[in-house]
Amino acid sequence: MSALPRILLVDDEEGIRKVLGLSLADRGFKVHTAENAEKALALFRELKPPIVLTDIKMPGMDGLELLRTIKAEIRSSGDHDAEVILITGHGDIGLAIQGIKLDATDFVTKPISDDALDIALARAKERLDMRRAIREHTQGLERLVEQKTRELLAAERLAAVGQTVAGLSHAIKNLASGLEGSIFLLGKGLELDRRTYLEQGWEMLKANVEKIKNLSLEMLRFAKPEDLKPAPCDPALPAREVTELLQLKAKAAGVELSLAAPENMAPVVLDAEVLHRCLMNLVGNALDACQAAGFGPETPGGRARLTVEPQPGGGVRYSVSDNGCGLTEEAKSRLFTAFFSTKGEGGSGLGLMTTKKIVEAHGGSIAVASANGTGTTFSIVIPGRGELSR
Repeated sequence: MSALPRILLVDDEEGIRKVLGLSLADRGFKVHTAENAEKALALFRELKPPIVLTDIKMPGMDGLELLRTIKAEIRSSGDHDAEVILITGHGDIGLAIQGIKLDATDFVTKPISDDALDIALARAKERLDMRRAIREHTQGLERLVEQKTRELLAAERLAAVGQTVAGLSHAIKNLASGLEGSIFLLGKGLELDRRTYLEQGWEMLKANVEKIKNLSLEMLRFAKPEDLKPAPCDPALPAREVTELLQLKAKAAGVELSLAAPENMAPVVLDAEVLHRCLMNLVGNALDACQAAGFGPETPGGRARLTVEPQPGGGVRYSVSDNGCGLTEEAKSRLFTAFFSTKGEGGSGLGLMTTKKIVEAHGGSIAVASANGTGTTFSIVIPGRGELSR
């Protein structure tokens, strides 16, 4: 027979503790009570209940401070999870909203109705179950990545993959947190019939799905050996296509995107399709750097330029320059490292690694020149008549 789920009830009024305790016991909980936050904190540390139901206004430490302390201990320990539901009076809605911002599950208003209590408890259980599922899924992905890492290292296909497990796990956890936030907003919008919450939750959900899709594609491209299909082509063609495709994004970002390429360049042997991906990545990064520097629709002035130059021996140089935020020395030293990105949670770091792999498969090289706050220039050189690696 499984043990009853624990719940910690905190209220300085004995009558409320008795009545609410009986109600919770009827719902199948093993109820532990405390008359103040200090005693509640001691019980929480001893019993580790998954749900805490606490009044906000109490002598000494109040419910919000108890909430902060519990959440801080959960984050620091990592071995326990709990949801906190707040009890408030009609005149304390502002405090309850403050509690929601501090990651409380929900709040119920005195006198507490059975329906309101059931909804709050159901939401707490749902969030606990969802985070448990996310942890299990993340652990499964981590085990899968570790397994694939061992296989790849054994085959000597990617000696650096062993350093990427932690980065991938971090990326997955960030995506999982974003999904959890959007699901919470959608649930709150449905419960309260608030269109604003639904719209915010839906936009967050779409954004996170897009991030998951992009991360998956980048991982597949990075892990797959490049099977180049080189052929003589106009080297300015992929540059013109990229510039045209990103003009709308550039205008929306307050950035002037330009192309400098000679007419009638001599053909160069390269894979125009995969090189197009490289230039898309570099120009997209340049636009992002301009936005990070403060340029935008209301504050134009950003500049990004793609230059194509013929090289001695029949090769070509592509340069992508911007007047964005630039790079620190530390960032430059880690640019081509898996899962390192100057965009924080907005990037995976795989785009530049894939670009470098494609360029080197052409027998070429990629370099960066930048200083913090003064813009950045990436340069790709594809040699003429060079050996193409397979």
